[in-house]
Amino acid sequence: MHKNPSFAELYTPKLVTVLREGYRLRHLQADALAGLTVAIVALPLSMAIAIGSGAKPEHGLYAAVIGGFIISALGGSRFQIGGPAGAFIALVAAIIAQHGYDGFLLATLMGGVILLAIGYLGLGSFIRYIPHPVLVGFTAGIAIIIFSGEIRDLFGLRLDHETSAFIPRLAALWEARGTLDPSSVILAASSLALMLLLRRLAPRFPAMLAAVIGGGLAVFFFDLPIATIGSQFGGIPNSLPAPSLPHIDMARMLELLPAALAIALLGGIESLLSAVVADGMTGRRHRSNCELVAQGYANIACALFGGLCATGTIARTATNIRAQVHSPVAGILHSLFLLMFMLVGAPLASYVPLATLAAVLALVAWNMIEREEFIHILRHDRGEASVLLGTFLLTIFYDLVFGIAFGVTLGAILFMHRMAGLVEVTTQKSILVEDHADSASGQPSHDRPRGDEFLVCKIAGPFFFGTATTIASIFDEMGVHPRFYILDLSAVPLADSTAAHTIDGLLRKAARNRVPLAIAGAQPQVQRVLERNGITQEHALYAVNVDEARRALTDAESARRKEP
Repeated sequence: MHKNPSFAELYTPKLVTVLREGYRLRHLQADALAGLTVAIVALPLSMAIAIGSGAKPEHGLYAAVIGGFIISALGGSRFQIGGPAGAFIALVAAIIAQHGYDGFLLATLMGGVILLAIGYLGLGSFIRYIPHPVLVGFTAGIAIIIFSGEIRDLFGLRLDHETSAFIPRLAALWEARGTLDPSSVILAASSLALMLLLRRLAPRFPAMLAAVIGGGLAVFFFDLPIATIGSQFGGIPNSLPAPSLPHIDMARMLELLPAALAIALLGGIESLLSAVVADGMTGRRHRSNCELVAQGYANIACALFGGLCATGTIARTATNIRAQVHSPVAGILHSLFLLMFMLVGAPLASYVPLATLAAVLALVAWNMIEREEFIHILRHDRGEASVLLGTFLLTIFYDLVFGIAFGVTLGAILFMHRMAGLVEVTTQKSILVEDHADSASGQPSHDRPRGDEFLVCKIAGPFFFGTATTIASIFDEMGVHPRFYILDLSAVPLADSTAAHTIDGLLRKAARNRVPLAIAGAQPQVQRVLERNGITQEHALYAVNVDEARRALTDAESARRKEP
């Protein structure tokens, strides 16, 4: 007999599981190499994502160090790498623009609490039901927004103010086209070409870090007059800040609630999607609710240390796996390596040009778009194509949270429509043996006020609110009143309260016409739903199958006739 896992089993971090299995020196060596590899990838990405989000570069490093450490230590995946993610850039930029960075920190803190609630309530599995076209469209939309946000630094444009809205941003960039800086264009193009060349010739080499180092050396030796981390942000600190709470008051929390929900929703989707990808690459299984709990604690900690929101990151997790990782210790070491880079290399970061970091994010945006999958969905399924395009366009031109909500809603409606199309309702009449003489007269049953037969109505498929109206209309169109009704539910795998209400209407109609009705073949889960909604065995005759229903109905009528 299958036993449901206990609370401890559901929320035990994978780190504990690994240590229980036995952790050897060779495992530590493998994890150290994987952690160093991922840290080299995460260093430029974390700074680039922070700058693209409208924050300072150190805010991305804080999230990678603090959030990455907690996600690996407490998470439900062996291989997940946490930190700032490109998918958050548009959302974080919009929150900072509207509420300031302190408001963003409070929203991140609230988002962490929401993720804890989702995880501890066991709701993590529901996030997996988001339709695939929604994820493809949303990711592609985010990629377009990310790229549009990097156009300024790619071309060295000078803007007094850059809005986060897509169309006004493009208009402002076009108006500033006269300020284009050739040095920034050449450096960005060179950085992009270097990354693409290294990807082709040496796929395992850290191409992004090489581009950042190359760009910094170019600025240092040639004294290029372009924006750098030093000129724009004054460099990065060489230590972590002391933890502190953002300003909290109830009115502000209510104002930031939509932003917090968006951070929690996007963080949950991104982290579980990354964990699923890791499972597919390794054959392991993650604990979804444990992973969400770790994301919750990580985001609370990130907010306390002034970092960006953190989540599981697909690219860095895949890099971790390809580096022959053994356990979550690699993720912990990746955070410690990043902290060491901050302590030692902070002064050198001042020379990193923003044009190079913009090229890094432009490549990230390009990689985010699942081009083949996007085209495949558009070509092969109109319904899913509408979900994809709706999510994609609303994410770009309106709001990313609304884009997800629209896509999920439209996807659910499409699913229900297709499920409703699977339902079949068939009716079959069978003559009573003792009435053969009467029926042999040749008189059609629909001409008689009451036929001498059973009317078996069989429903095949899910009986829920999406199909209940259709089935109810079929019931209403039954103009013939037989001696007995039999409702065959043997082919109904599920039912809901609307189905129960429809069946109750049929029971009432049968009672008004004094026609006994039996429910045959209802599966246990279907019968439980009906009984919870008032259709108990006191109000309806339940039978194992149609034959038993016939016998029960005729026996009941015989007993009734014998009553004085």
